[in-house]
Amino acid sequence: MEIKRIEGRKVAGLAALLQPVDELWYSGEWDEGIFTHTAAVVGSRRMTQYGQRVVEKLVPQLVSGGVTVISGMMYGVDQAAHRACMECGGRTVAVLGFGLKWPGISTNDLRFMDEIVKKGGLVVSEWENQPGTLWTFPMRDRIMAALAQEIYVVEAAAKSGSLITAEWGVKLGRKVWAVPGPVTSKVSEGTNRLIADGKAQMWLPQQQISLSLKDRDTNNAEIYAMLQNETLGIDDLVRKLKRPVEELGAKLSLLVLSGEIIEKEGKYFLGSGNWVKR
Repeated sequence: MEIKRIEGRKVAGLAALLQPVDELWYSGEWDEGIFTHTAAVVGSRRMTQYGQRVVEKLVPQLVSGGVTVISGMMYGVDQAAHRACMECGGRTVAVLGFGLKWPGISTNDLRFMDEIVKKGGLVVSEWENQPGTLWTFPMRDRIMAALAQEIYVVEAAAKSGSLITAEWGVKLGRKVWAVPGPVTSKVSEGTNRLIADGKAQMWLPQQQISLSLKDRDTNNAEIYAMLQNETLGIDDLVRKLKRPVEELGAKLSLLVLSGEIIEKEGKYFLGSGNWVKR
């Protein structure tokens, strides 16, 4: 993976930081257009099934709106956000909490970074060889907040590092969203507190979007409704809708050809034309 360097002052958004970023190390083809419309999607490393479903609902909406998804490439919500973005055909930027040439990067992470680059994204870091430590990840968070125009916190415990990204977002005047979660969940304590303290606006998908079936074949309404809630493969749809696989396969093929839905790597999600503002 080829690694290059760019001066921090040349990177859109970083000028907002009081503590300047002298340089960024990166891998991928640098294109300023990737930062035209950006959103950071961050959350707990201990992602729950609820958090996974939120990511599967949120990220395709962002990608269909031409948004580049930024996250921190840690396991949990971060990697799920990067993965969902790539599955939808979007570009993603991974901001590392360690140097791009740090020898301690795991083989799995190196493969993941390579996949991000191959699919048109970027992997960036403030450092070349710096190991990941307790202080490097909060420093990384400020860069994510500066590069993003909006920040979405999916899940966060009371002392989660994702809250640092949100705090930086507030300082920099970014729009901050938080996903409310069960009051019994430890990884929703932070997001619920952001909302209660007025630092973030509550993100509720059903309040932001609704499925429009106008001028569409109402025989496919069940498929649209299923994909409004999450991205699904054909086996999932067969199980949920209790319809023959041959019938569903034919319908899905027609809907993909018409642009009603989009298929990426065996997963289906709604095309942007299916979503309307409420």
